[in-house]
Amino acid sequence: MRNLALALAMALLPLAATAERQVLDTQPLAAVQPSLQAMDADRLVNADAEPQNWLLHGRTYGEQRYSPLDQIRRDNVEDLGLAWYWDTDVTRAHEASPIVVDGVMFATGPWSEVYALDARTGKLLWRNDLDVDKDRGQYACCDVGNRGVAVWKGRVYVGTIDGRLVALDALSGEIVWDTLTIDLARPYTITGAPRVVNGKVVIGNGGAEYGVRGYVSAYDAESGEMVWRFYTVPGNPADGFESPTMEMAAETWRGEWWEVGGGGTAWNSFAYDPELNLLYIGVGNGSPWNKYIRSPGGGDNLFLSSIVAVDADTGEYAWHYQTTPGEGWDYTATEHMILADLEIEGELRKVLMQAPKNGFFYVIDRETGEFISGDNYVPVSWATGIDEQTGRPIETDNSYEDRTVIQQPSPLGGHNWMPMCYHPETQLVYFPTQVMTMAYDNDREFAYIPGYWNVGMNVMKDIVVPTWIDPKLIKAVAKKAASGYLTAWDPVAQREVWKVQHSGMWNGGTLCTGDGLVFEGNGEGIFGAYDAENGERLWEFFVQSGVIAPPVTYEIDGEQYITLVVGYGGAVGLSFSMVADTPDPMHKEGRIMTFKLGADGELPPLEQVVQLPEPPPLTADRKTIKEGNALYHANCVYCHDPGGISSPALKDLRYMDAQTHENFQAIVLGGSLSDRGMPGHGAKLTAEEVEAIHAYLTKLGHKTRKAEQAPDWWKSTKSFVYGLIGGIVAWFMGALTWFVDAS
Repeated sequence: MRNLALALAMALLPLAATAERQVLDTQPLAAVQPSLQAMDADRLVNADAEPQNWLLHGRTYGEQRYSPLDQIRRDNVEDLGLAWYWDTDVTRAHEASPIVVDGVMFATGPWSEVYALDARTGKLLWRNDLDVDKDRGQYACCDVGNRGVAVWKGRVYVGTIDGRLVALDALSGEIVWDTLTIDLARPYTITGAPRVVNGKVVIGNGGAEYGVRGYVSAYDAESGEMVWRFYTVPGNPADGFESPTMEMAAETWRGEWWEVGGGGTAWNSFAYDPELNLLYIGVGNGSPWNKYIRSPGGGDNLFLSSIVAVDADTGEYAWHYQTTPGEGWDYTATEHMILADLEIEGELRKVLMQAPKNGFFYVIDRETGEFISGDNYVPVSWATGIDEQTGRPIETDNSYEDRTVIQQPSPLGGHNWMPMCYHPETQLVYFPTQVMTMAYDNDREFAYIPGYWNVGMNVMKDIVVPTWIDPKLIKAVAKKAASGYLTAWDPVAQREVWKVQHSGMWNGGTLCTGDGLVFEGNGEGIFGAYDAENGERLWEFFVQSGVIAPPVTYEIDGEQYITLVVGYGGAVGLSFSMVADTPDPMHKEGRIMTFKLGADGELPPLEQVVQLPEPPPLTADRKTIKEGNALYHANCVYCHDPGGISSPALKDLRYMDAQTHENFQAIVLGGSLSDRGMPGHGAKLTAEEVEAIHAYLTKLGHKTRKAEQAPDWWKSTKSFVYGLIGGIVAWFMGALTWFVDAS
């Protein structure tokens, strides 16, 4: 019933765009068409030789996200200013890392929409919304963002939320070919950026929270025909195995895992070593999360939470390293991977580095998959360390089969998908980290329901918040129960060098540039430049919205630019917004913002709009409201949070206007707003159930209206008291974290 939550969120947003391609100006593109046509394997392999461009997702195949451009330095970064901005006019998660080719920028927004912009001025050249099926948004666990495109020989490639891989003409944005990569009968989505390797476009998918079998596919860049597919978990043995690798992996599973799917989706991270011709795949969590349900009797469950190396031309398995054997906590290994050559104990090693969700930073040999070193970068309670001989975690008594276990990290991880950067000058890795605690337990009444969240644990959907609890108290407590940082990590010594605490836990990816700078945006809307040596913030700019995307940098005619895609969302921004610390007020639609030295552009001022709820008279009895409360938290909580507290980027259901209240049944059951991503749910919910949910929200609307109309002195008093309570919670969580870290 996750479907209803996402559907309501979609329905109450403004319609961003019709299903069309919009071409405004092809002249700048025509000027660089020869350069775009020349985007072949040799050029991409040697992308480091073009510091003026950002040709690949991580600038180079090694994904270091480091640029040697140094016109912007530590001694002049304070002169950085806004050169231009462009409004996407779309809300939700903006996660893209733009591609820049000789003054032309290609980026994506929510719902897989693709934009081409003049990188010097921000002028829109073309956009294409790809006519995606927004009904598929109901299967996007963690928002409908998209992390970017790839370019190759005059074409732009993008994966879509409805499971397609699309090739666009870079000059016009017109679709060249369009290939479906998924089985539409299963709840797959695509939010990750494709990679082009040796003329093949590589793409993964998501959907493990609902129940799918993960895989990675490679398609011919010219024709769109599939070249190879690598499954990340085995299927039903009775159907035979696709390869000896899958037969080997199946030996690490128990029970009938294929019924739900097994999971292991590769929804984000890839890296490529041209010399070894190895493609590295970051593999996700199990489906369901609960390992006692998924694989009764144990087993490592390959290749869940693993880094897998395959031959880039054939997809043939080379090696793997599993970060979390028998994964049972949503500890994905889909987080950003970086390739580098490091001197370790006097020997230059070709390494792969990753800080996955499980809280440990790994350095492994990228030629063989051999474990080199690892240590925890945040407090960890599920393991005491990594065995240096086997490379396996030394686990604590963390079984939740028969009891509830309080554990760190949470399913959001010590680090999530936001990219890291590696600075060769300091030889440090910089990345956003977060500390949050989770109660893991075993849902003994679990039953697989196709198309819905199937995690096998009592999680947010099982919480029911009484209507008498003040939402402001919930937020005051929740945001103090988690913390976020920008962390500088020494991968050779495996130690933290410095960290900067942010006001919230959900923050953006990083960029390293010449002369010792690190750039990062955070959840409270501050885009900052930091001294890579000590973490001092040297410059900041308020971007009016929370940031989760990573910056990129490029150069045009001798001027260095830094671009950031701005727009809050993702797992926290969508589903856990009560722990976020976003600006208030906040600009809700996305922007692409670009900075350069000496610029003095300004953003339009924010407006604080207080709209009182317009609930109808409350006629439902207590029993109906209580039932609606339970139904709401079972069906809507992943988008609108406990107690109806939603992200600023979404319409808050407590503040519904009179028209939405009047059309509630038509929206939810009849799908009257399906063109905004709101499918009808008449086959899944009854009219009586929908009316009970409506009664609960009506109750919240009346309660919220009363609170908004309270005297200012009363609001101030509550804010002060709730602040004290939040401070106590912060102290307690700090003590708990210290204890976990110390032990």
